[in-house]
Amino acid sequence: MPATIAERLRIAADSLPGDTSRADAETLLAFALSRDRAWLYAHGDDFLDEDGGRKFSTLVAARARGEPVAHLCGRRGFWSLELAVTADTLIPRPETELLVELALPYLPANAPARVLDLGTGSGAIALAIASERRAAQVTAVDASAPALAVAEKNAAALALVNLRFLRSDWYSALADERFEVIVSNPPYLAEDDPHLHLGDLRFEPRSALVAGSDGLDDIRCIVADACGHLSPGGSLLIEHGWMQGAAIRDLFTAAGFVDVETVPDLEARDRVTLGRNKLSAHCNE
Repeated sequence: MPATIAERLRIAADSLPGDTSRADAETLLAFALSRDRAWLYAHGDDFLDEDGGRKFSTLVAARARGEPVAHLCGRRGFWSLELAVTADTLIPRPETELLVELALPYLPANAPARVLDLGTGSGAIALAIASERRAAQVTAVDASAPALAVAEKNAAALALVNLRFLRSDWYSALADERFEVIVSNPPYLAEDDPHLHLGDLRFEPRSALVAGSDGLDDIRCIVADACGHLSPGGSLLIEHGWMQGAAIRDLFTAAGFVDVETVPDLEARDRVTLGRNKLSAHCNE
């Protein structure tokens, strides 16, 4: 017997794991029907057609096996943007919006500024900043060519032109360029972190997640070389794990940064550490 949209959503949500099962089911059905979730609420008593039902069943089965919703739909919302995502990039997450929120006050609303996004992935951070600061010039780098291709596709789809994309292992392709703000959401999980075997992380690129035995290898590189690419008084902002705040503040201080602080996320967990370059060419002068 044909089922209504509301019935199919209930059955699907009951079959999916986790606290987001209902939201996942709604997102997948909206995608299968090329509708939005608001349409589903307004048409809950409608019967689901055979083609839509078949597509939805395939998506739900894949999600039940653990595949990320973002990969199944090929997109994820971040900030005010809708972004394409693939298995070559991290899936943009809401907590990373804090990094954008903290970076924006360092950038004048209508005046030129130079921003560097290290390890851009899908381009989420760079594109959000570029969309909010149209006079800024944002440079987004990544060591992964496939990830850069996704980021460039997103920039084109959003018609954002105040960006450039470079393939670079952190600062390696930047010569002596300097920026007013450097932001990064780098790999910060330890090699033996048990979360790597859970949830969406199982399907994301390990190179974008893992950074050595303590998760700090890439952050050490970013902090150590940041002053050579920051303008005098420029700021560095890094997202990290919730237990890494103290260690990263020590790295910032040892590199000569001032006004170092760690900002918690909405769950009161350490999330972003930031600091300012001294008013000289190099932090440690």
